[in-house]
Amino acid sequence: MKALLAKKVGMTQIFDANGVRSGVTVLQVGPCVVTRLKSIETDGYNAVQIGYGESKKHSKTLAGQLKLSGAKSTVLKEFRTSEVVEVVEGEDQPVQLKVGDSLGVDIFEVGEKVVVSGISKGKGFAGTIKRHNFNTGPKTHGSHNYRAPGSIGAGYPQHVFKGMKMAGQMGHAKVTIKNQKIALIDIEKRLIAVVGSVPGPRRGLVVIKGAL
Repeated sequence: MKALLAKKVGMTQIFDANGVRSGVTVLQVGPCVVTRLKSIETDGYNAVQIGYGESKKHSKTLAGQLKLSGAKSTVLKEFRTSEVVEVVEGEDQPVQLKVGDSLGVDIFEVGEKVVVSGISKGKGFAGTIKRHNFNTGPKTHGSHNYRAPGSIGAGYPQHVFKGMKMAGQMGHAKVTIKNQKIALIDIEKRLIAVVGSVPGPRRGLVVIKGAL
């Protein structure tokens, strides 16, 4: 089970040994603490619950979740696992996870492919041209259909189908980018740099998982 919670720091660029420049996004991991282990016998499925961040005050609900681990996390995320809940260190050295264990950037390696998920920036209420890249109508000859969406349905059946591309809320949705390459890992500063962009604003929460 390879999964971490991190905060988006920003973008920069690095050069490899051959002098090739790559744009990377820097993510600051943790502190990530194992707050709960779920199993088929007790919960009906196998999963690992990870807490992120530190806070002095918690709600009663969150405090109850953190009671066993003693963590001070502010965010909890759950990750499904296989039948055996373990993290591999080195070759043929499985180590069983326990409640209260800390997870660091050393579970990943430079050059490894990961899946990064985050909440994209909210754009507010947007029209069809900005939201779905519709074409505009003619500007001249008295046209009044410059930015209008046009027809949204047929004469029969007399209703608008679900999923029709129309104006509405744009952004602020979960976005997942697969197969992003890890370009740099700093264990002391808990930093991971991945090639390419990562969804969400600066200081936004992102989830890093190992690619299958």
